[in-house]
Amino acid sequence: MAQSVPPGDIQTQPNAKTVFNAPYDDKHTYHIKVINSSARRIGYGIKTTNMKRLGVDPPCGVLDPKEAVLLAVSCDAFAFGQEDTNNDRITVEWTNTPDGAAKQFRREWFQGDGMVRRKNLSIEYNP
Repeated sequence: MAQSVPPGDIQTQPNAKTVFNAPYDDKHTYHIKVINSSARRIGYGIKTTNMKRLGVDPPCGVLDPKEAVLLAVSCDAFAFGQEDTNNDRITVEWTNTPDGAAKQFRREWFQGDGMVRRKNLSIEYNP
């Protein structure tokens, strides 16, 4: 069963931080590339700390070994300087898919006692 082997590594481009630039009176979209650098198929899911301000498309999926996906990260308009943005981040969670599973994302892969890895990407806002 896939869960007995810890999930391998992923790479993200950019590696650790996404920067949004002012003005913040309109929606901005930047892209993050997620690469499955492991030898196993993985399921991934994206979480944000501020769902009102930050969105990610696609929010989840399945990647074969060495496969990559381009995520569109959007920042909705907000009052810069009047809202707390210090803790804004995106978290990529991933886990091995069960052996023989179809290449279709299943939320239950992340539930139970399976091994899930996480990578945090901070969000920075420039005035």
